[in-house]
Amino acid sequence: MNLNNQVTQPTLARRLGLFDATMIVMGGIIGSGIFMNPYVVAQYVHTPFLILSAWLVGGIIAIAGSFVYAELAARKPEAGGEYVYLGDAIHPVVGFMYGWGLLFVVHTGGMAAVSLTFSRYFLSLTGLALPDWLIAIITLVILTTVNCLGVKEGSNLQSFFMVLKIGAVLMLIVCGYLLIDDSRFTMQPLLDRPPSFDLVSGFGAALVPLLFAYGGWQTSNFIAGEVENPDKNLPRGLLIGTGTVVVLYILVNYVCLHALGADGLAQTKTPASAVMQLALGNTGALFIGLGITISTLGFLSQSILTGPRVYYAMANDGVFFKKVGWVHPKTKAPVVAIVMQGVAAIVIALSGKYEQILNYVVAADWVWFGLGGACIFVYRLRDKRAGNNHSGYKMPGHPYTTGIYTLACVAIVVSTVYNFPFDSLIGLAIIATGIPLFYLWKIKRRNA
Repeated sequence: MNLNNQVTQPTLARRLGLFDATMIVMGGIIGSGIFMNPYVVAQYVHTPFLILSAWLVGGIIAIAGSFVYAELAARKPEAGGEYVYLGDAIHPVVGFMYGWGLLFVVHTGGMAAVSLTFSRYFLSLTGLALPDWLIAIITLVILTTVNCLGVKEGSNLQSFFMVLKIGAVLMLIVCGYLLIDDSRFTMQPLLDRPPSFDLVSGFGAALVPLLFAYGGWQTSNFIAGEVENPDKNLPRGLLIGTGTVVVLYILVNYVCLHALGADGLAQTKTPASAVMQLALGNTGALFIGLGITISTLGFLSQSILTGPRVYYAMANDGVFFKKVGWVHPKTKAPVVAIVMQGVAAIVIALSGKYEQILNYVVAADWVWFGLGGACIFVYRLRDKRAGNNHSGYKMPGHPYTTGIYTLACVAIVVSTVYNFPFDSLIGLAIIATGIPLFYLWKIKRRNA
């Protein structure tokens, strides 16, 4: 064989810097949740102190998670994120189950729901007499096409939406605080019921929608194979992005309580619109409606950008369709993986099951987050046994901080299953179907 005639398989290109990584982290977190979920939290805990405490606790957990994933990104700066860490540190079948659940529950299900949320806001703003599913499909097709043009093109679009999203959040905070003089915020009473199991259960239930709003920082690790100096830029992007989002989220909730009070917040399903209505009338409500529309579109853009890198990594490991690992020689994008994800999201959007699928997400997501923390313990133990000293970014305060974070993830999963057993268990069951499929793929590869 003439080696000079061999064709080298194109690979992903490192074209993203620190700004891109930070915008991707923030874009993976900020969607429509912060504009809507404050009222859901207020239905479980009923005083400003408990509401803000819940968002603060969720923020601390999210920041701890970003520290964990910063070390993981520094150790394994390659495409695939959690799929790579779980498969390497625990077992390949666990990594496969993660990717399988991402494709059929967590990622594409979330994409379908967000595309339909965008469609409804878009139709409300434009007054077009079209079905929301049609707008959702058109949106998914356009964003999927843009991401097929290359990671930099997809990242630039996502960063553009991210800047607009930050503007919408800041507008809500500033207008809500400065233009509403009659404050309804009070710190008395601190608790809405005596200290008891009922209080703990209510607080745990409040964390479920809140943590859905905080989730998403980990998706930036999916594109580690396309980040310049990933061992430095990804950890920095994770910490800067997640920390900024936590501050913004707490300020949004303070403004909602300032304008509406705890009771008023619990009674409105559109708290952001209600605050802007009080601040600027119908014009304010229109502006924030546009902001939410842009925010959902930006979140969708980020999801389309990041998810395919996991399926690409699975294909390269021989546990998924080989074609999914194909990279376009010019755009350096995993085009087949991107298109496959877009088709799956469209099918789910057309099925009308997206709302139920969203209920699966929190329990499934936080199982993986907890296992991500467990990976740090495995890697540190390997370092100790091999006499290695990992020179990259490290989780500060390990093993105590990592242990607390991992136990918090376990508590969140238990709380979610306890409060929403049916949906949680269905989501986990779908992920479990990946176990036999993994071994079937291995047999197929062995016999090939």
